Amino acid sequence: MRFSIERDTLTEAVAWVARALPTRPVLPILSGMLVTATSAELTLACFDYEISARIRVPAEVAEPGTVLVPGRLLAEITRSLPALTVQVDDAASDVTLTCGAASFTLVTLPVGDYPPLPELPVLAGTVDGAVLAAAISQVVPAASRDDTLPILTGVNIELTGDTMTLAATDRYRLAMRELGWDPTQPDVAATILTPARTLADAARMMSQGTPVQVLLRHQAGSDEHAADAMIGFESAGRRLTTRLIAGEFIKYKSRFPGEFGCCGDMPAALLAEAVKRVALVAERGTPVRLSFEAGMVTIEAGTEGQARARETVTAEFEGDEHAIAFSPHYLLDGLGAALTAAASADGDEARIRVQFSGPSKPAVISGVLRKKAAAPPDFRYLVVPQRALTDG
Repeated sequence: MRFSIERDTLTEAVAWVARALPTRPVLPILSGMLVTATSAELTLACFDYEISARIRVPAEVAEPGTVLVPGRLLAEITRSLPALTVQVDDAASDVTLTCGAASFTLVTLPVGDYPPLPELPVLAGTVDGAVLAAAISQVVPAASRDDTLPILTGVNIELTGDTMTLAATDRYRLAMRELGWDPTQPDVAATILTPARTLADAARMMSQGTPVQVLLRHQAGSDEHAADAMIGFESAGRRLTTRLIAGEFIKYKSRFPGEFGCCGDMPAALLAEAVKRVALVAERGTPVRLSFEAGMVTIEAGTEGQARARETVTAEFEGDEHAIAFSPHYLLDGLGAALTAAASADGDEARIRVQFSGPSKPAVISGVLRKKAAAPPDFRYLVVPQRALTDG
């Protein structure tokens, strides 16, 4: 194998694939990155039986071939190279990278021992990359990081006709986002539980105006929870696949209350910035409190004898309960996601809506537009108030 490629192109491609390499591979061979040169194209890939990543980039190939090299070491080397063309040659048992005056020789791993990359021939549908990436960024923060409860570490993807619904929870908050997509079968109906961390990595390869292909190991209607069930995302020469999480997600839609006793609407950007500032003095376990009155909301945090902060923002409010408190971390995650949901390209005013019925009952945060305030929101964030967390 012999090829040449621009340093930046190689570095970006290697770094992207290296993110999917296992931190502690169960087999040493799984730490390798598969490098394949064919005609005018270079393919980099990895697979550890759970997650696979593959990227194709242009290269000047003199001799096609395939080698397996230590992946993380290759990533460190390519980052350090000068901004020149990289020449790659392989011999009997090693690979040499030359870039300007720098030269590295890597011992290759046995290609025959590496597992074949998974194939996902079934195209479930396509979706705009920017829309799906935004939806993923809104729900992933709500997923649990406790690996002892695998089901809660995933994002539930529900496919129903031309609607895709993403949901995640860690038991104290629940994020849900609906978006449109273009299914290959108009009557598609499937529920897929995808690891949140891998889904977040997939979002990094998505961009505005570039369609993302959603690929499934099983066709809709089959057992999506089978042991070998997988989902894949492919866009602009990049493909990321992951094995699905076995098990059934919670019945999350029923967790959202049908009605609320209180509702506050506030300017999205002003509220988010005010909460960020006030939260600076909120130590661990200290909530951020929202107190509503005529025409405004007061955001405050802190304790007696320590740093305190308060700020007011204009607000429209209806209801009998005038105060509610949240964990700063949970509140900031919800506001950030709601702010994304309320973003408007036509200049409409973005608002944050907080609905609740009492200081200890779950509240819902959503992003709305002033001109479309009556329309159901695409994103909803259910969060347990701080008082409920400390009391129960």
